[in-house]
Amino acid sequence: MSGRAGRAGGRRRAGERATDTQVVVVGAGPVGLLLAGELRLGGADVVVVERLAEPTTESRASTVHARTMELLDQRGLLPRLGAQDRETRGHFGGLPLQLDDLPSPFAGLWKIPQARIEALLADWAVGLGARVRRRHELIGLEPGPTGVTARLAGPEGTSTLRADYLVGCDGERSTVRELAGIPFPGAAAGREMLRADVAGVDVRGRRFERLAAGLAVAARRPDGVTRVMVHRFGAPPVERSREPAFAEVADVWAEVTGESIGHGTPLWVNAFDDTSRQAARYRAGRVLLAGDAAHAQLPVGGQALNLGLQDAANLGWKLAATVAGHAPDGLLDSYHRERHPVGARTMTNIRAQAQVLLGAHDVDPLREVLAELLAFAPVRRHLAAMIAGLDIRYDIGGGDHPLLGRRLPPTRLTTGHGATGTSALLAAGRGVLLDLAPPGAVPRVAVAAPWADRAVTAAARAERGGPLDGLTGLLLRPDGHVVWVGGSGGGGGDLDSALCRWFGEPRPRSRRSAA
Repeated sequence: MSGRAGRAGGRRRAGERATDTQVVVVGAGPVGLLLAGELRLGGADVVVVERLAEPTTESRASTVHARTMELLDQRGLLPRLGAQDRETRGHFGGLPLQLDDLPSPFAGLWKIPQARIEALLADWAVGLGARVRRRHELIGLEPGPTGVTARLAGPEGTSTLRADYLVGCDGERSTVRELAGIPFPGAAAGREMLRADVAGVDVRGRRFERLAAGLAVAARRPDGVTRVMVHRFGAPPVERSREPAFAEVADVWAEVTGESIGHGTPLWVNAFDDTSRQAARYRAGRVLLAGDAAHAQLPVGGQALNLGLQDAANLGWKLAATVAGHAPDGLLDSYHRERHPVGARTMTNIRAQAQVLLGAHDVDPLREVLAELLAFAPVRRHLAAMIAGLDIRYDIGGGDHPLLGRRLPPTRLTTGHGATGTSALLAAGRGVLLDLAPPGAVPRVAVAAPWADRAVTAAARAERGGPLDGLTGLLLRPDGHVVWVGGSGGGGGDLDSALCRWFGEPRPRSRRSAA
């Protein structure tokens, strides 16, 4: 941790109030709230601090991809969302890209306003016991060898909040990242788009329409509000201290499309650009970063929100195990080791899309060639899986079985209690040991018993023709990734070792070997 962070906090001043918790999460957006819920599932005491007095009603992001839907399904949250609109076609840099034949029951794009996701996650996290403090802004940060102290400015003055760990989920301009002195290298913006939700206008719907002067998008919602986005080819981004005026959006829209929207009523307006930066490290001692605090990118195709939510799903159970005292050595460090490469790869594909999407007419030949390549199923599926987050494979070592390190697709199972699915078994936020051995084999329940507080065991039979064919067992982390495989071609080491590696030493100490 840099000296900058130590200077930022300072000692508690006269009149300041101090409170203790295990984890402070800075930022009550979707990423921070999902993280808070995951931490509570793992038993950690959590306080979320947020400078805004009320949740935002703006839904700048509205696209949820297949992997994120799987994660929400694993926690039993999808029924709370109610009906969701699904689209089978996405895009890569504005070029059509089919997403409906990916290996997931949630293949496609799910159009769910960010405000709706945020409200769902807030209810879930608070219902689990997370505390949310609004109108509290982080103004200082003091890390130490056994914890971290946050200094907050709130409606009743300044206060200090002491915790074992603090996580910044506070966006691209992260105060946590700045106070912790974590470098944020990358490329500054070269292009920007203007965006607004507008009532009272009637313009033709457009999906990434390239015109002589620029790019235009218009989509009308059932409530009559139209979302417009516009980019003028060759126009550099504007240095802004606040959001653009609607008049600026209307002027650029008129220049690009020849249409007038200035008579409409803007619900909100903003500008976003193709800045591409990634934190040099996602952990600095007892301070961690997730979501846009860890990476800034053009929010094309909804990948930014999904990337952040998947960060939270990876971090939550690891940090909860750490503060509970049963995490194995290196578990918390694996958050950076696993998610930093995923973020870097996602940002590479976003930069490529930005070139294809926002480049002027000199990129037209590239677009034509790419459109031809997308007609080939392997190319299309490769890009679609990358965007959907379904191609992620963490390097966990221990073998080369094709399931190791990957998420297990939602799979139907038959247990002694009837039919169920792997998602239902993961709902409690613990690991899952699936005992798939045939009748008459020695059950693995006794082997896993010392870890029963951290991993549930289920004897089950899997559907034929599915990903579990030929396996005698499978160990899942709480985020649904496979870390041990039993049977022909298995991997991840012996079962005892895998349980110790991912869930810590057994309580009480009891070791048995398992093939």
